Amino acid sequence: MAGLISVQNVAKRFSSPPSLQDRLARLAGRKATPRTVHAVDGVSLDIAKGEVLGLVGESGCGKSTLGRIVSGILPPSSGQALLAGAPVMRAGRIPVKITTRVQMIFQDPFASLDPRMRVGDIVAEGPVANGLVARKDAAGDTAKWLAAVGLDASAAQRYPHQFSGGQRQRVAIARALAMRPDILVCDEPVASLDVSIQAQIINLFLKLKRELGLTMLFISHDLGLVRHVSDRVAIMYLGRLVEVGATKDVFAAPRHPYTRALLDSMPTLRLDADEIASFKPIEGELPSPLTPPPGCHFHQRCPVAQDTCRTIAPQRTRASDGREIACHFPIEETVHD
Repeated sequence: MAGLISVQNVAKRFSSPPSLQDRLARLAGRKATPRTVHAVDGVSLDIAKGEVLGLVGESGCGKSTLGRIVSGILPPSSGQALLAGAPVMRAGRIPVKITTRVQMIFQDPFASLDPRMRVGDIVAEGPVANGLVARKDAAGDTAKWLAAVGLDASAAQRYPHQFSGGQRQRVAIARALAMRPDILVCDEPVASLDVSIQAQIINLFLKLKRELGLTMLFISHDLGLVRHVSDRVAIMYLGRLVEVGATKDVFAAPRHPYTRALLDSMPTLRLDADEIASFKPIEGELPSPLTPPPGCHFHQRCPVAQDTCRTIAPQRTRASDGREIACHFPIEETVHD
């Protein structure tokens, strides 16, 4: 059964600016090689109503691009994102977002808030423009959403630069909530904040989920954070999903070698051992999305890769516990330490 959000075989490709070698080739009359970034590569995913899905992967794997496609900010090159069965974006010569029911919260609240507008105008602009609130009722509606995120009504008269980073992120959350969304796409929403403030914002997200029944796509590279907030987790590598399942199952017994490598790379305190902390970094470098490797994208860094992995891309299959794994040789079901 399709979820509230259904991502169907979505791909996104970007044309990269020509390199110096390309320019020289053109000057010499030779044909330049097209440079295309394969940011998202055939992703399918469902998010159920009221669920928090964590999207995890290394920097450059396509997490933010997928989040922008789900929210209707970016059009996919192929495939589609649906909200309750209806497209999030209308295709055409100029693709247009056609729903306000999906809202996005960005990593840097200072960059995503207009510095020339008062907070009250920032929060009220969307609801008034879309006919959700009458202009005469905008002040009261804004005060309600500011209170919901822990800010006083007097904050409406101030500008973004007059707030701390955590307070600015609360304003960004209030702006999104004022649109009465069905789903929030949260793109590294606490990465730019101090650790002491991160906990406050995460607790705010969990409180809003309980009280408003929100559905969330929570994008992060912080595995510990995703483990804390998510019901399910999707592991992404170089534009593809490699493992999707219940958070407790994936963290307890990862089945894909990349998932296992990610968990092993998390620093952990070992008070009963000689070392203070231990971790095992993932070997090798993330390949360039300009030239993704054939077959399984992870095979160049995978400790169990075989010839099949180098030539044939694995399809996602469903395991007995319901999780989906894209691997020719998944790890046996053993609990992760």
